[in-house]
Amino acid sequence: MVHTETLASAALNTVSRVSGGLAGAGTYALFHMPLARSRMRNSERELFGKADVRRLKVNGKLAVTYRWGDGERPVLLVHGWQSRGSRLADFVPGLLDRGYSVITFDAPGHGDATGRSTTILEYRDIITGLQNEYGEFEAVVAHSLGALGSFFALQGGVTAKRVVTISGVCDYDYLIEEFSSALKLRQPLKAQLHQRVAKNLFPGMPAELTPFSAVNTVTDLEPPLLIIHDEDDTRISVKQGRRLAAAFGGQARLIITSGLGHRRILGDPEVVRTVLDFVEHGPDRSTDAATEADADADSKAAADSEAAATQ
Repeated sequence: MVHTETLASAALNTVSRVSGGLAGAGTYALFHMPLARSRMRNSERELFGKADVRRLKVNGKLAVTYRWGDGERPVLLVHGWQSRGSRLADFVPGLLDRGYSVITFDAPGHGDATGRSTTILEYRDIITGLQNEYGEFEAVVAHSLGALGSFFALQGGVTAKRVVTISGVCDYDYLIEEFSSALKLRQPLKAQLHQRVAKNLFPGMPAELTPFSAVNTVTDLEPPLLIIHDEDDTRISVKQGRRLAAAFGGQARLIITSGLGHRRILGDPEVVRTVLDFVEHGPDRSTDAATEADADADSKAAADSEAAATQ
């Protein structure tokens, strides 16, 4: 993948010196195109073989949806970039044991869905379509980019009684900065990418709120939040989790783990247990008091840092 990124960087930056518009269009297209498509693991096949599998049309492409249970008390699991619904498989058995139905999906360009690319608009439309079918979600559990897509859908009218983010992205601008850095984009190309994102993805949004950030949904969202992020995450910085927790204040519970990184965190037994307990009981502060105290300290530190950054 590193070799692919190097070639893409050289090509885009070279073309930009001849045709800025052509390079800008190519950069925008590549930004929404996963460079790898995850395959289902052998350990996931038995569980997903028991799911009710359907197709959901979105923007001319077919997302793949999976459901366990009868559709009552639905909990939605949302995957991240270059991932797939099956990566959240460890949450499914526990949710079913607690009487929930479980729903997840492969977004376009991911897993078994069609297409080569996807956008935050398509995440929103898929999540909205699933809510139209199953009703209000008991909870949304989202990983990585899936967190940002979920907040975008929640701002657009989707409802959930609880929200869980794991290694979640808080700011769309973070994705642009990371992408631009990875491809070593020249400043004019980076500026074009910002312009195309604002025009194509968030055309009705005030300029000061573009690109989208989950912090701007604080006044719109009422459900309690559980935010879990690993301090050793090299894909999505733990600062994104702290920023999200600081924005929502007392509405959010922040847990910082260590040594799990960006992906292994999804299968950690303690993380899974904590998420299941939160989905079932909400922010019950009588449990896991030591971890909660640490989380409160982390949230306060995040709030202090955020306040200092805005002064």
